[in-house]
Amino acid sequence: MYLRKSIFSVLFLLTSDLSKPHAEEPELPEPTTDTVPETARSVDGVLDTVVVTATSLEEKNFYVPYVTDSLSGETINVQKSYRTLPEALRETPGVHVQKTGHGQGSPFIRGFTGFRTLLLIDGIRLNNAVFRDGPNQYWNTIDPLTVERLEVVKGPSSVLYGSDAIGGTVQVVSRARHPLAGDEGDLRLGSGAFYRFASAERSHTARGEVTFATGPESGRFGFLGGVSSRDFGELSGGRHTGAIPNTEYDELDGDGKALWMPNDELELVMAFQRVTQEDVPRTHSTIFSKSYRGTTIGSDFRRDLHQRRNLAYFQSHWTPKSVDWLSRVSFSTSYHLQEETELRIRSNLRKRKQGLEDHTYGTWVQFESPSPVGTLTYGVEYYHDEVDSFFREFNADGSLRTLRSRGPVADDSSYDLFGVYVQDSFQLLEKLEVILGGRFNYAHAEADNVDPDPTSGPVLGSINEDYDAAVGSVRLLYEATEALNLFGGVSQGFRAPNLSDLTRFDVARSGEVETPSPDLEPEDYVSFEVGTKWFLEDLGVQGYTSYYYMIVDGMIVRFPTGNVIDGDPEVTKDNVGDGFVHGVELSLSYSFLENYTLFGHFSWLEGENDTIVGGVESSVVFSRMSPAVGTLGLHWDSPARKYYVETSVTIADNQDRLSPRDEADTQRIPLEGTPSYTVFTLRAGARVMDGLRVFGAIENLTDNDYRVHGSGQNEAGTNLILGAEWRFK
Repeated sequence: MYLRKSIFSVLFLLTSDLSKPHAEEPELPEPTTDTVPETARSVDGVLDTVVVTATSLEEKNFYVPYVTDSLSGETINVQKSYRTLPEALRETPGVHVQKTGHGQGSPFIRGFTGFRTLLLIDGIRLNNAVFRDGPNQYWNTIDPLTVERLEVVKGPSSVLYGSDAIGGTVQVVSRARHPLAGDEGDLRLGSGAFYRFASAERSHTARGEVTFATGPESGRFGFLGGVSSRDFGELSGGRHTGAIPNTEYDELDGDGKALWMPNDELELVMAFQRVTQEDVPRTHSTIFSKSYRGTTIGSDFRRDLHQRRNLAYFQSHWTPKSVDWLSRVSFSTSYHLQEETELRIRSNLRKRKQGLEDHTYGTWVQFESPSPVGTLTYGVEYYHDEVDSFFREFNADGSLRTLRSRGPVADDSSYDLFGVYVQDSFQLLEKLEVILGGRFNYAHAEADNVDPDPTSGPVLGSINEDYDAAVGSVRLLYEATEALNLFGGVSQGFRAPNLSDLTRFDVARSGEVETPSPDLEPEDYVSFEVGTKWFLEDLGVQGYTSYYYMIVDGMIVRFPTGNVIDGDPEVTKDNVGDGFVHGVELSLSYSFLENYTLFGHFSWLEGENDTIVGGVESSVVFSRMSPAVGTLGLHWDSPARKYYVETSVTIADNQDRLSPRDEADTQRIPLEGTPSYTVFTLRAGARVMDGLRVFGAIENLTDNDYRVHGSGQNEAGTNLILGAEWRFK
């Protein structure tokens, strides 16, 4: 495939003789409190926020040649009081959050979701070898109460992060208790508590945590540990939907993170996270679902998912002061477990129980060094997955009907992912910064137990496949004025087929059966983007605009074969999905008077790709393509930031441009498409005393019945949220 050939090696040669030193980053204009109050500057996503994920260097958003957004944990959990991590992205331009069920959430970033978006936790991949095509539930296994900061980078980031970083990359920076500085004493103990109640969700979320930190005399140590309990009851929809049965589930999470600084140059980190979700229903496929604008009711009596995710890691960050050629080196080694079990009782009372365990071992090392022309970032990473799976089916009387030697993916299979990369950031001209990078990717898939039924044809043999590709990126940022930056670039993306692509035998969408496809090739993408970022200090205005166009080459798509398996239509996969996606994004905030900020954003996209329709290759619109969406809001803070009030409205256009598979997904998408909707929200909060904050919100003030495009159920009706956070440090 032509995109797999890197187009950037010549650019390295063209810049190899440049000797201009990297210019100092100009200071971002600091708005005065007379024009942009402190409260407005603290609003997430503004251009003076420092972000890391886009370039792997700490830079202010204003000087990053990508579209990036940043959300603090305070905003996610207190100011906006979001329920889950995926929902925390729903007001981010260019992000569309689909929910198959109340306990599942999958962001679409610039039209892509599932294994075509990448989620990192402290630099460690959540994506693994069994991630599915389309929306999945794995992002919902991140406890939002552990988030210090959430960074979103739009578009391909495969140079730094490898496979899957196509639509966008999101990084969770987890909370930590840092060691004490010299003037803070030598020992400090702390504790904290959090509670959130929501009426339409009938939910209760609670967390307790302890912290302690020591200073230089005791070894500079910090620790944070906590437990979160989340109880979600029966969801209540809008005025006509009412209560939606079979939507409740429970979650219990625990985490701990320890930091030790033996000296000023070295930081050592050990962390553990555990998330357990019990009996999370996929309501849309059951008889308990409710029809919306003609959607069909499911036939299953039960379809529940049990999930457990464990992450343990050790990291070191060394910033040597006496090594001229090395500015920083970071090392990570991790173990990640994803365990899931699905229980399904069909209309004929047959009970299916299937599941898998994916054990992922990861390690990476990243270096930062001065180069002859700028700053080099380079490194190597390696992940190894070991997967076990099972499948059992029982008759209505409880007797064993089917015992397969494998589950939804091949049993006793493995997957290796390796990458080595280099990136240089330098000033080509006084006002022109260039970020140039390249990466070599390698993946290896191995599975012996692929065939779900060796007694029937076709017989599927073992898999032992290698994939490799080189990708590159060049990004430019031009400082047109002190208040206006122009940015753009070309970035390649890459995704190797994983074990889910190659070996999945499982229900897909609304009653399709996806069968193994062992002869797949990697997907390739190239994205072109131009945009502006502006920060007008005197006017209190800041924002960005962006236009992107992505060429899609060899995307793996599902399509029906015409066969029927156990009463359900069969779908298979192939690299036929050539096409494009393009769109625009706009974000703007205006701070006026002393305490008011008017904010808004808008996004629109469209795309097409090839697929097989009726045995013939045809061009169709992208599946589950987000409609045009805009948000407008007003935020007010009291002069001392003791109180705040925020009101906003989100308007989404109808989406009646449907792919053939969207039209067939009648349990989730109405026959004439998903209707437009308008949702009003009111939020407020107060700092009662040092360490104690109370907050509240009323979501969907008009009790509107609405559904996010592609979701399996309607959103909550009028939802009263009340909560409090107490921290003692």
